[in-house]
Amino acid sequence: MNWTKLLLTASMTLATTAAMAGQAVTFGTNWVPQAEHGGYYQALADGTYAECGLDVTIVPGGPQVNNRALMVAGKIDFYMGGNLLYPFNAVAEGIPSVVVAAHFQKEPQVLLTHPGRVGSFEDIKTLPRIFIANGGYNSFYQWMISAYGFTPEQRAPYTFNAAPFVADADSAQQGYVTSEPLAVEREGGFKPDVWLLADAGFNTPATLVETMQSTIDAHPEAVKCFVEASSIGWANYIYGDPSAGNALILKENPQMTQDQLDYSIAALRDHGIVDSGLSLEQGIGALSGDVIADFYTKTVAAGVVAAGLDLSKVYTTDFANTGVALAVKKRLLDE
Repeated sequence: MNWTKLLLTASMTLATTAAMAGQAVTFGTNWVPQAEHGGYYQALADGTYAECGLDVTIVPGGPQVNNRALMVAGKIDFYMGGNLLYPFNAVAEGIPSVVVAAHFQKEPQVLLTHPGRVGSFEDIKTLPRIFIANGGYNSFYQWMISAYGFTPEQRAPYTFNAAPFVADADSAQQGYVTSEPLAVEREGGFKPDVWLLADAGFNTPATLVETMQSTIDAHPEAVKCFVEASSIGWANYIYGDPSAGNALILKENPQMTQDQLDYSIAALRDHGIVDSGLSLEQGIGALSGDVIADFYTKTVAAGVVAAGLDLSKVYTTDFANTGVALAVKKRLLDE
């Protein structure tokens, strides 16, 4: 029995009846194909997008690609963003882009420390050196200063090379829970302690699906279909057999390895990156206005974003909070 098709028939009636069969949709990611994009590749590979009437093309990002700009220019339909800071800035700049789903309930940003060196996230501020890249320094590190009392002087530039951290037991390093811990283990021969910023209060949702307000106005059925099919794709990728999605990722990114994919999927699942908190009740992809408002308050206090934004322009819960992936998850866990 095709459970995905049954669920789509029951929960995506509007999309399947209103969307044109084979309607072309382009979705730009923010980096090269990897497990952090796995739910979208899974939905493409197993036909979930096609079953609700969409012909989806995934446009990978990369160091020379600006898919966000292409979305704003009308060249692609949807964009996979990072956290809420860019959508906040978009509203401040009068750009009519809207967050329509959050497929990560937690941002996978972490700090790494040497085993047993500190006992808590707050204790990291006792270390003399914390390797942070420029983007991190101007965003989450400002929150760390505001919320925990870290200092600018502790920050050392991070160049995405783990060697300085590996060699220095009195340091910490930024990273993603899905990647850098494995890189450090391979290079340094030890498993670092991992401190997830989300668990310390940096509570932005991430892996946001963004689109333009004009797309919502003109094609609400396609937005609904894309959001819900993506959420089902993530449920299948995290809780089911991810091989179809992984095959596409490996094809599109020859530098990716199966062991990295396996490690990343386990990290996404074990740390509740995709599915925790709100999504346990409202399904993968769900958005919380209260969480968004709370995170906005924190980032204003940290001086990262401007005060006075109309948060109703940042996001909509019309498409993401339908619980469409809950039955898929339940079936997979019961198998």
